[in-house]
Amino acid sequence: MKSSPAASSGGRVTRATVARHAGVSTAVVSYVLNDGPRPVADSTRERVLRSIEVLGYRPDAVARALKTRRTQTIGLLVPDNSNPYFAELAKAIEDAAYERGYALLLGNSDNDRRREKLQLAALRDRQVDGLLVIGTSTEADLSDPRAGHTRVVLLDRAAGALPYPSVVVDNRRGAHEGVQHLIGHGHRRVLCVAGPSDVPASVDREDGWRSAMAEAGLITDRLVVRTGFSRWEGYAAARSVLARTRRPTAIFACSDLQGIGALRACEELGLNVPGDVAVLAFDGTQESEFTSPPLTVIQQDIQTIAETGVSVLLSADPPGQPAHVIAPCRLVIRRSCGC
Repeated sequence: MKSSPAASSGGRVTRATVARHAGVSTAVVSYVLNDGPRPVADSTRERVLRSIEVLGYRPDAVARALKTRRTQTIGLLVPDNSNPYFAELAKAIEDAAYERGYALLLGNSDNDRRREKLQLAALRDRQVDGLLVIGTSTEADLSDPRAGHTRVVLLDRAAGALPYPSVVVDNRRGAHEGVQHLIGHGHRRVLCVAGPSDVPASVDREDGWRSAMAEAGLITDRLVVRTGFSRWEGYAAARSVLARTRRPTAIFACSDLQGIGALRACEELGLNVPGDVAVLAFDGTQESEFTSPPLTVIQQDIQTIAETGVSVLLSADPPGQPAHVIAPCRLVIRRSCGC
């Protein structure tokens, strides 16, 4: 089919251009693009779609957004986009959004509350249809007088007193199960490399460690170190404790990155894993499979978190009592625990 003069001359292709090329009205073009509200004969629909393809027509997203008050985009704010867990979660959310016809805009707070607030404002200024937020702490400020009715769903970290739906894993139960597994190997001194005390997931994982130790009648004194969720901080925490005369025989790390840092500390101190020190971590990213030895982990179901988070965010349910969904996590046994 020969292209129209407007297309061949490089002029802007509009719905009117498509309508002239297909020999229909602009209303019919709109019905085809929007799949209604009026029916279009199959032969006419095919003619319009063929003209759209030939002319290279792309609907004006800005104009459509102004008319429908929907941009078909959602925002995601993470505390650290270099962390493999958040990177894998962002990829899964992007896939879930794409399957529903939405694009994803990503913001990174870098674990800084001021930056978090600015990033939230930037995403809202872009008129996203909803926000998925992993807050920096329990004191994260998600309020914004310009927010209007932008829907917010919290991921990874429970809502607490915040009036938003949330999708999280049962961090306490998962940590409890993992530490019980280490105790089952005969370990009586299990170090907890915990995260920051103002991050709910970290607090819950530490609580799970404490409850498992208490059930077994084991002491926890001087066996917890709180630090950031990074390789270097996990390395420094583990190395400082493992250098003691009476060192722990097992390490429960509250994140994969801390666990990977702990593995390096063991190697530098000449300690065999799992012969001298067993290591278990929480998250279960792909990176944990490729350490030496491979890490035993409490694995979060990233696909379920992503799918559920996007579904709750795009739900047409009227506002009311926020939904709080508990996503599954499971113990994945590899060599680092001694199995």
